[in-house]
Amino acid sequence: MSVIVPLFVCAACSTFEPDIYTPLNYTEQDARRIEMERIEQLRGTSPVEALWRSWLLVTSLPDSPAEQEKQQFDVCVQTVQELYRTAETDRDYLAMNRYLLSLQAVDAASAADFSDSLSAVKAELLAETPGLTAAENSASAADSVADFINGTVTIWVDRGIRVERGMGYVDVVIGSGFFISEDGYIVTNYHVISSEVDPEYEGFSRLYIKLASDSDTRIPAKVVGWDAALDLALLKAEITAPYVFALGSSAGLNIGDRIYAIGSPVGLERTLTSGIVSAADRELFALGTVMQIDAAVNSGNSGGPLIDLAGNVQGIVFASAVQYQGLNFAIPVEYLKWELPLLYSGGERLHPWTGAYGHTLKDRTRPDLAGVAVDYIMPGGGADLGGIAVGDIITHVNGQPVSGIEQLHNVCMTLEPDTIIQVSGLREDGTLFDTAVYLQERPKSPGYEIYRHDLIAKAMLPLFGMSLTSIGKSEYVVSSVLKGSIADESGFSENDPIRIRNIEFSPENDAMFVSVYAKKRKNGYLDVNLGIAAPLDSSSYF
Repeated sequence: MSVIVPLFVCAACSTFEPDIYTPLNYTEQDARRIEMERIEQLRGTSPVEALWRSWLLVTSLPDSPAEQEKQQFDVCVQTVQELYRTAETDRDYLAMNRYLLSLQAVDAASAADFSDSLSAVKAELLAETPGLTAAENSASAADSVADFINGTVTIWVDRGIRVERGMGYVDVVIGSGFFISEDGYIVTNYHVISSEVDPEYEGFSRLYIKLASDSDTRIPAKVVGWDAALDLALLKAEITAPYVFALGSSAGLNIGDRIYAIGSPVGLERTLTSGIVSAADRELFALGTVMQIDAAVNSGNSGGPLIDLAGNVQGIVFASAVQYQGLNFAIPVEYLKWELPLLYSGGERLHPWTGAYGHTLKDRTRPDLAGVAVDYIMPGGGADLGGIAVGDIITHVNGQPVSGIEQLHNVCMTLEPDTIIQVSGLREDGTLFDTAVYLQERPKSPGYEIYRHDLIAKAMLPLFGMSLTSIGKSEYVVSSVLKGSIADESGFSENDPIRIRNIEFSPENDAMFVSVYAKKRKNGYLDVNLGIAAPLDSSSYF
């Protein structure tokens, strides 16, 4: 494992002008006309977003909407219905599910015509996805550990010749994988096969697998779908699997339970190691927690199955701390089960987001209240236009209870961008709300997107955990600090005066460095020049 020190590129905050969305005043005739024109354009390019915006227009008018607005909404509904029927003809259950959810979220009267179809569509979607049917999960009977090993493969990515200092070296990436269906579908890690699908990789790349029973034969394989954010990939080889693994449920796996990892560490095929679950909630991904295990894992184990005593897959091995013993990690199998229909549909799995930032609610005075407390809303995002506000508590998404930020991400793992969802919760004043929110594509660096679309005084809250009030050019006063945030750990308090001197970003825009001059109360208001850094993605963005 190598550590990369990023080179920061200066971005002067004094000259930066964010692209801040200005809400339309729908009481003004011109604003309504402009929005209707935009909706009509979107209906041809993004019909689900057009449906949502037409719903916003109709429901945002203080009086009864004019016939023209209602007619446009009905036309948008009909457009999405037609797309549903086309998807139904094509047996595209993933698209059918997305259109039905969107119609229901805006309470389209005609959605009742499909109300009995949503569960049926989901059932068909699961039935056609390899690895999720009961028949596949029980297709192979294991008599011994050797059968489990035969269900694994060595992933072999030939990347040609690498030239270093005038010498040529064979460039091969070795990983592990396992069969989830008899017709040759295989699960592995994205980082093992990334050169096959990464548009920025320009070199030679050929993907093969090697069966555990025949390590001399390289069988061509192809990438079906991949998810860089969760480090998962689905492959297909034209072969009948010698053994098919059943996907278990790591939710029932407890700390201390015995587990086994199978793979090809440093190319040593058919290797099985054992250990226990050391922890179940390590935050290594922005979209969810992973398991920590102490089973021996090395380079080449990536993508291999983590199984329980019964041979059920409970996780996918993906990382280890090379310089430390017993610090290894696996992706919970639930993430794979939620992702499989999307991976099977083909191509890159893109995650959705609403353009918001929050945390799991912890209120000792209200132990009965669970949800996600909203700390920040990006101007112009789905949450903002949908009427979500800072201080709101989100308790349900599409009718499913959301007890915290992790559960919110879990619900979103089954959803795609370009979907309208129902969001319910509690306002800061205690009133209930129920609204429709459009899911956009989650950016690779949500924090950088927020920086581009909001004033730095407001953007500092999700970026560093402190909101600012401007008192002059690049001069501010801290108005609030989130407990446990970077600002809190750096010793900032309310009413501390600060001056932002410089803002820099890593080359990939995934980290931010801010140089400030401050007089912190906790330091006796002594002058101090301080540099603070933050990653631009975390589980708090949703």
